[in-house]
Formats: sequence, structure tokens, C-alpha cells
Amino acid sequence: MARIRVINPNTSRAMTESIGRCARAVAEPATVVTAVNPAMGPESIESHYDEALAVPGLLAEIAAGEAAGADAYVIACFGDPGLDAARELATGPVVGIAEAAMHAATLLGRGFSVVTTLARTTGRAWDLAARYGFSGACRGVHACDIPVLELDDPASGARAVVADLCAEALARDGCDSIVLGCAGMAPFCADISRRLGVPVIDGVAVATKLAESLVSLGLRTGARGEYAPPGPKKYTGLLGGFSI
Repeated sequence: MARIRVINPNTSRAMTESIGRCARAVAEPATVVTAVNPAMGPESIESHYDEALAVPGLLAEIAAGEAAGADAYVIACFGDPGLDAARELATGPVVGIAEAAMHAATLLGRGFSVVTTLARTTGRAWDLAARYGFSGACRGVHACDIPVLELDDPASGARAVVADLCAEALARDGCDSIVLGCAGMAPFCADISRRLGVPVIDGVAVATKLAESLVSLGLRTGARGEYAPPGPKKYTGLLGGFSI
């Protein structure tokens, strides 16, 4: 049995519940998926500022998962915030949804395009594609310009807008698959895939299955070098509780 803690780094409980449903839908029956979000931080992550201030709450959830005996973690935000720091704290594997989705896309074709939320976040997607070694495979990054918290609002028409943009990206970029660039888009995945007839990849689902597989294989993050646990150090002020 694997115990996977899926962390939505923003504070939206409604989005956390949606993410949790998507993760449980693909997990094995014996896998326990716990979807959580921090008690502190931004209500959505749509800028570098938001991302930076989401990391302390994310790390607090990693620490809580360690205390609860979690076997692996999924960071359910497409910017993969705090991924390196989380790997320093966790004894089990930590998988980011952008990292997982891009890896999956390269197994399914020679090129993929990302459809994300706000235009100001497209640079982060390109940066991650480069970091993960997929600059040549990423054919385009496209923004629907719908704020994160409007994705689950039926009145926003987000599902149709995202689907139309995925179709446009497919035609424009000549890609083989589409990567959805926000955890809040996870519920759209199956519908858009049926419409387009190509792989549409939700990072929440892929990261959950990858984390589950790593646990079943007995694999975890190497802790000899960069990802070794951080040494003892005092933190002060608002971060006093983070002292090691």
C-alpha cells in the first residue's frame, strides 16, 4: 500500500478537493491519496511572488506528511514550486506535475505543446521545459488568460476556452500531444482528449501514477549530495517554526 500526499500549494480548498478526486481516479485501490493545501499562502499561484510565498506552506505540508508517514508526494502546481526544497525534506520521492507531464509527453510523441492559464506564466513553463531537458520537444506554450480560480466556475466557460486553445495549439505547432499547464485543468483532460483525438496530459494524474510506481519499486530521492537533508539552522521571525 502506498500513501501519497498530493499537495496543492495554494490555499483554495475547492481546488484541492478537485485535484484529490483526479488523483484518486487513477490510483490503485490499495493506494491512499491524501489531498491537502497549506493553511498559509496565496489563494492562487499566478506570479513569481505568489510562487515564492507558497513555498513555506508547501514545506510545512511536507513536514506534516513526514510525521504522518507519507510514502511519496505530488506537488500539484504546474510551476513545480519548492520542488528541490521538498526533496531535501522528504524521505520518499517528490514529483512535480509539470515535470511528470513533460516526461510523459516525450514518451508519446516527438513534440508537445503546453496550454496554461495567464500569459505572464508562460515564461515559467518554458524555463521548466529547459530545466527538464525538453526544450527541443516543447513546440509552444499558450495562455488562455483565465485566472486559476475561475477554471472550476461553470459560468467562466473555461472548459470550452481551454479546449479551443488546445485545438489551436495542435494545429499551429504540429505537436503530437497537449500538456495541460495547471492543476485546475485536470477535470478537463478526458473531454479534450476525446475531442482532439491526441494524448492530452494532466500532470496530476501522471505524477500520482509515477509517485505510486516509485514507491512500489522501492525507489526514493538520493540523499548523498544536493538533496541531503538540510543541516541544523535557526530561522527567525515568521519563519521561526522552520528551524531544523
